[in-house]
Amino acid sequence: MSLQNKPAMTLSLEKLWSAKESWRLFGIMAEFVEGTERLDTIQPAVSIFGSARTDSNHPHYKLTEQIARQLSDAGFSVISGGGPGIMEAANKGAFYGKSPSVGLNIQLPHEQHRNAYQDISQSFRHFFARKYMFVKFATAYVVMPGGFGTLDEIMEALTLIQTGKTRKMPIILVNSEFWKGLIDWFQSTLITEGFISPEDMHLVEIIDEPCEVVNAIFKYYETRGFEPNAKEREIQLNL
Repeated sequence: MSLQNKPAMTLSLEKLWSAKESWRLFGIMAEFVEGTERLDTIQPAVSIFGSARTDSNHPHYKLTEQIARQLSDAGFSVISGGGPGIMEAANKGAFYGKSPSVGLNIQLPHEQHRNAYQDISQSFRHFFARKYMFVKFATAYVVMPGGFGTLDEIMEALTLIQTGKTRKMPIILVNSEFWKGLIDWFQSTLITEGFISPEDMHLVEIIDEPCEVVNAIFKYYETRGFEPNAKEREIQLNL
C-alpha cells in the first residue's frame, strides 16, 4: 500500500506517534540534566549493585550493609539503584555512616520501590540515563550477587572501560563462591576463543571482606588521587 492510499486515520496516528517520540527526547534530556546537577557534589562515590530480591535477613544483605557503612565512614558517597534488596542494604549502610547515601530510582511496573535510606534520591524513567549516572559519578564499582540487572551493570562497566569510553576504576566482585563460575567462563571460553584478551581479566577483582574492599579502592588511587585528570575529564564528557 502506498502512502497516498493509506487511510487518513492511520496517517493521523502515525503523525501523533512521531510527535510523541520527538517530545520524549526532551524528557530524556531533562533526566540527564537534572541527574547531573543533583549528583555533581557527591564525589568520591562508589556504586554498589546486587539483587533486588535479597531478603534483609540474608547474609548478602548484611555484608552489603557492612561494606557500605565502611565506605561511607571512609569518605565515599554510596550510590545504589534506590530499590529493595541489596540496593536497600547499600543505602542503609551509607545512611548511618558519615557520607551521603544516594539512590538512583527507576520507575518499573513491578519489583522496584524506593527504599527509606536515601539522603539524595533521584528518579529515572529510562535505564540508559540512570546507568550513565552510575558510571559518570563512580570512582569504583562494588558488585554483590545478583541477577540480570546486576550482570547488565557489570558488563556495561567492563565494556566501557575496555573500550576506553570511561576512565579505569576498580571493579570489585564480592563473594568469590558466587562469581567463580563467571570468572572461570571468562578464562576458559572468552579468552580461549580470543573474544577478550588475558589482560582484560585485570579489570575485575574478587574480594570477600568489607575492610579489604575499602582498602583495595584506596590502594588503587593512592598515587593519583580521586579527581579525574584532564584526559579522563575529556573521556567522561564523551561518555
